Amino acid sequence: MELFSFFHSDLLTITIRLLVAVILAGFIGLEREVKHQPAGFRTHILVGVGACLMMILSIYGFQTFIDSNYNTIRFDPSRIPSYVVSGIGFLGAGTILVHGRTVKGLTTAASIWVVAGIGLVVGAGMYYEAIFTTLIVVISLFLLTKIEPIYILKQRKKHLVVLAEEELSLKELVAIMDEAGIEIEKKLIERLKKSEQTVMKHTFLCKYKHDSKMDDVLEKMSKMPKVQKVSYGME
Repeated sequence: MELFSFFHSDLLTITIRLLVAVILAGFIGLEREVKHQPAGFRTHILVGVGACLMMILSIYGFQTFIDSNYNTIRFDPSRIPSYVVSGIGFLGAGTILVHGRTVKGLTTAASIWVVAGIGLVVGAGMYYEAIFTTLIVVISLFLLTKIEPIYILKQRKKHLVVLAEEELSLKELVAIMDEAGIEIEKKLIERLKKSEQTVMKHTFLCKYKHDSKMDDVLEKMSKMPKVQKVSYGME
């Protein structure tokens, strides 16, 4: 009798949901694995299956208890999944690496979070929503990385050097670059002696996307009465 009670009517449904979670999470994890990200194929499968399992537990795990205490118990099946959504953030945070101003791993962290959501949706039996979301994620990860460079110009870095009189305010130079949308990553100010005159050398490491913006900055700065020379080159 115990053997037959194990194979209850919901077992096939639960098995299908877990297998679907494995397949969908695996598709997303495969892309991360190919790109040698810290969280790859296995991690995404474990997250997806785990989230699916928690949803299944929430839906089916307490049914016997609820049936026997129908008049006295109030049960909310969304409580366990809500903890999965908040708790998965700690796992995703472990994939994010910060080096100075460079942040890596955000896409992987986001994919882990989405996979957890897909696992919960599959566990609830919402197959269409899970499959469609997986397609969106896979297309975004595989295709958009190839399309992005076509439409988004890569940021350039160049050193901008300004030789000017002492009276020239640094704020005036910064204001011109801010107006052009040029980001200053680093700046260095040196005091130079030229014959009997003291000259200030301002060196800026600039980040920008359009060469025309930098050309506009050079033109404006060169016309300033207290600026002696303006030049720029690669980092």
